[in-house]
Parts: sequence; structure tokens; C-alpha cells
Amino acid sequence: MTFETIISICLGVGLSASVGFRVFLPLFALSLASYFDVWQLNESWQWIGSTAALITLGAATLVEVFAYFIPYIDNLLDSITVPLAALAGTAIMLSTVADLSPVITWSLAIIAGGGTAAAVAGTSSTTRLASTVATGGVANPIVSTLETGTSVIMSVVSIFLPVLAVILVIIIFFIIFKLYKKFKTSKT
Repeated sequence: MTFETIISICLGVGLSASVGFRVFLPLFALSLASYFDVWQLNESWQWIGSTAALITLGAATLVEVFAYFIPYIDNLLDSITVPLAALAGTAIMLSTVADLSPVITWSLAIIAGGGTAAAVAGTSSTTRLASTVATGGVANPIVSTLETGTSVIMSVVSIFLPVLAVILVIIIFFIIFKLYKKFKTSKT
């Protein structure tokens, strides 16, 4: 396994975690990175760097970000975001992983890409639901701002410092685990 392959896996994992917070924002960031030749995508995924993809993903990102600031609409979006995040995380891993056999690439894409995105999206969705129940939706814009900010940071770090992105993903999973344990023990 080459250094380039390891870096490409790190990029995919970092962007997949970012997809768990916002589906289109990391795809838009990847499109920008490809468009400006910051990152080379696999041959069959180079369309992500096209002008049409850049405009489409940019518009989808804006709609998604602003829609999450509308209480109750954000909960509706969460109901479709978890499966979409898993698909987008898988697609991101497929587009970024370099120099691996198709079996390994698809396995990584489904497990590391889709799994990471779905885990983060599920936790994010649960957080927003708890916010809606506890505050009647008043605190949801704060949750949305934190999620969008985390997605932006994770996307930028993933593209420019992919190894650091994996470390941040580990920290995010540690926080999720701690919150899960705290919630589970408080219910019993």
C-alpha cells in the first residue's frame, strides 16, 4: 500500500464523517478541490470536478444548509439524511481511494465511507430530535450552526490535512461513544 493510497483513504474517511453532518457540503468541497486540481479523483469520478457538478452541488449545499435552520423541517430532513449520508459516504470513498483492487475499494467504501457517514448522521439526527423535544425547536438553529461548522471544518481539514482528519474522526467517535454511554446510564 502506497503513501498516496493511505492519504486517499484518510481523505475519504474524513469527508465521509463530514457527510454525516451535511450531505452536500463535503461533496461540494470535493468538487471544488477537483475543479481547482487540489485533489485528483478516480477516473470514473472526475465528473465531480466539472463546472456543472460544481454549480449543482453548490446550489444543493446552500438549500441544505438554509433548510436546516427551519425548525421541524430540519427533523424532516433528518429522516431522509441518514440513508443519503450512507450513500454519499460510500460515493466519496469510491471517488477518492486510489490504487486498490475493486473488492477492497468497495469494502472500504461501504464500511468506512458509508458506515462513518451513517453513524455520524444518526447521532446528529438524534441530537436534533432531543433538541426539538427539549426546547420546542428553539435551539435547533444552534445545533444546525454547530453541525454546518463542523462539516466545513472537517471538509477543509480532510482535503488539506487528510491524516489529521482521521484523528478528528476518531475524536468525534469517542465523543459519540461517551454521549451514548451517558445517555444510556441516565435512562436506566
